[in-house]
Amino acid sequence: MNFQQLRAVRETTRSGFNLTEVAGVLHTSQPGISRQIRELEEELGIEIFVRAGKRLTGLTQPGEAVLPIVERLLLDAENLKRVGEDFTAQDNGRLSIAATHSQARYALPAVVRDFRQLYPKVTLHLQQGSPKQVAEMLLSGEADIGVATEALAHYDALIALPCYRWTHSVVVPPGHALLDSTEPITLAQLAEYPLITYEPGYTGRAHIDEAFAKVGLQPEIVLGAMDADVIKTYVELGLGVGIVASMAFDAERDRTLRALDARHLFEINLTRLAIRRGTWLRGYVYDFIASFAPTLTRSVVEEALTSIP
Repeated sequence: MNFQQLRAVRETTRSGFNLTEVAGVLHTSQPGISRQIRELEEELGIEIFVRAGKRLTGLTQPGEAVLPIVERLLLDAENLKRVGEDFTAQDNGRLSIAATHSQARYALPAVVRDFRQLYPKVTLHLQQGSPKQVAEMLLSGEADIGVATEALAHYDALIALPCYRWTHSVVVPPGHALLDSTEPITLAQLAEYPLITYEPGYTGRAHIDEAFAKVGLQPEIVLGAMDADVIKTYVELGLGVGIVASMAFDAERDRTLRALDARHLFEINLTRLAIRRGTWLRGYVYDFIASFAPTLTRSVVEEALTSIP
């Protein structure tokens, strides 16, 4: 048994049993992948994969039992490397962060700037995606840290730690009728206009939908986007009223728009930072986390990492 065989099993599962893709990821040949899998199966005395001719189509029952062990062995091997690197090259390394568009655009820039000043020899990789994609990047080991508002808490293999709470704002062009009222805006008033907001699954969209459904309203959402800047652009064009994260509106920068407080309309949102369970974090990762969310000290994160799910 060797790590290359274990990687072949893991990547075969991740790729949807496409051995050509696995060969590309592991920089070897397709026959080589097939041989490694077969040799491991022979050593264990079981078949890990279901076969249809020469094709692999799924995991057998023994394969379902073997896969989590393979994942843990490979994760522990990666952890061993991190331990060594933390003692031999404390200020050098790589940190990969996966975040949604809103977090990458509005919440992370100052943290990344400060981190770069503190650890100039650490290479930072910032990847953007949907909350589901952020979770998948963490689970695959492609990212060390994930930041998103939705979805992260739904994965047992991830530890999702609370960072900060935030609310939504309604954005409209100057002179819009909603600006005339001296009373707080209502859901019924909003429902009278075409709305532009986030795609389902992004940036608190679930709370927006829940609020309207709770009072029996079905607003006309004419455009959904992943990014607040896109939403604001189409509001400026007059396509509708926008609902964005409050942190995405800056009166100085967004001079062609006006914002109305919507915290009384929609439930407060919680941004979370997630780490793959069982991961050994290098020292500078703890510093990055604490910079992003001061309540997440090293002791708090370490306690969460060692907790039983």
